[in-house]
Amino acid sequence: MWGKIFGKFSRFGHDLGVDLGTKNTLVYVEKRGIVINEPSVVAVNSRTTEILEIGREAKKMVGKTPGHIQTVKPLVDGVISDFEVTEKMLKYFIKKVHSENFSFIPRPRVIIGIPLDITEVEKKAVEDAAKSAGARRVYLVEEVMAAAIGARLPVLDATANMVVDIGGGTTDIAVISLGGVVSYKSLRFAGNELDNNIIEYIREEFNLLIGDQMAEAIKIQIGSAIPFDEPREMEVRGRDLINGLPKAITLSDTEIRSALSRTVNKIVENIKLTLETTPPELVSDIYERGIFLTGGGALLYGLDKLISEATKTPVVVVDDPLTCMARGTGILFANEKILEKVIVLPNIA
Repeated sequence: MWGKIFGKFSRFGHDLGVDLGTKNTLVYVEKRGIVINEPSVVAVNSRTTEILEIGREAKKMVGKTPGHIQTVKPLVDGVISDFEVTEKMLKYFIKKVHSENFSFIPRPRVIIGIPLDITEVEKKAVEDAAKSAGARRVYLVEEVMAAAIGARLPVLDATANMVVDIGGGTTDIAVISLGGVVSYKSLRFAGNELDNNIIEYIREEFNLLIGDQMAEAIKIQIGSAIPFDEPREMEVRGRDLINGLPKAITLSDTEIRSALSRTVNKIVENIKLTLETTPPELVSDIYERGIFLTGGGALLYGLDKLISEATKTPVVVVDDPLTCMARGTGILFANEKILEKVIVLPNIA
């Protein structure tokens, strides 16, 4: 009886595609597009365990809270590190999506992207968190596959599609053919590591401590993989580690490029290693079609040119790389034949 009642209510639910990222969570709703793009941050009152804010409002509180309020980032390196907070964050987003519609008990189908190289336990944690948040059925899809589909690449053809997905916590490098991953490298560093590179460089060179948000702003404004056409500078404020007082310095793009070079070079080297383990027939396709960059890290100035020079292969930054994976989930819901071929450990309700 209750199953029939819940089934009737669930028809009012929207199918959701979720890009559950270390830095940002995007939610795609069938026929509506991307309706949520918010930071994966939750503010918690440690005295009462009450959730105070989620997403954009919680990010504003990072580094500014009193002792009894914690800003939690429930995902680390692309996987769940705090199950309960992740569940509450997903529940909040699901409720927010359905708030405009008459839906007593939203029970949507949900597609969630996962990194390539995660354990069975980590996969189960993602699935359980989504089910606990209200999903009636959960499909897990490799993020790099969803990104390739979002970029409208022919993933089911007998043609190589090389995709480099640089997110906040992970970098997935994969060669896709016939609906599967032929060769890959999954790295547990990406955009957040670039931010940490900047923080460490400024601390070591200038004895100045800055926060994560300032580091991200520096990366966006003057960060690059190759020199800009014209030099760039930026004033940076932080705390002097010697006397503890506020201090401002001016940084150049050359200095920040030097700070980022170690991580950028590791990404480039792993792309080359992935090509080395790829069958020669597929390498020929890649040389002709190029390498496709997705994820927020693809927006780092000159990264495509640096990779192209290192691999002697054309490199393309896909349209709107930040939302590519989430858009791919929308295509999957519209074409269930493709979904059946690319899902990982589907939850059969």
